[in-house]
Amino acid sequence: MIGIDLVKIDRIRKFTERFGNKALSKFLTPEEIKLAKGVETIAGFWAAKEAVSKALGLGISKKCGFFDIKILKDKKNKPYFKLSKHLIKKFKIVDTDLSISHDSGFAIAIAHIKSKQKKKHLSF
Repeated sequence: MIGIDLVKIDRIRKFTERFGNKALSKFLTPEEIKLAKGVETIAGFWAAKEAVSKALGLGISKKCGFFDIKILKDKKNKPYFKLSKHLIKKFKIVDTDLSISHDSGFAIAIAHIKSKQKKKHLSF
């Protein structure tokens, strides 16, 4: 399963300038806020959470909220994510991968999720 999201960094900048840390706490955990070094990172985390939710086929919703997805970084500063136990169980998730980038006023994220579930293919 693959998900992708693109967000304007300026959109996130305006959102955080208007509402401050209260805005961040609507979609980031305290640990994620500490990891975020600037608005570009914050926008990347937003895009990452959206990409993960799209890979699951749920979008950000009651079934998959922002706090069901936690963005972290390894020792080499590579981003990765963890999911709530109920999502791991429901989708039989066995592996994940994440890439986040930002340039020219945009942040983009691509999430890959490997599952034991059988894919449903369309037939003609």
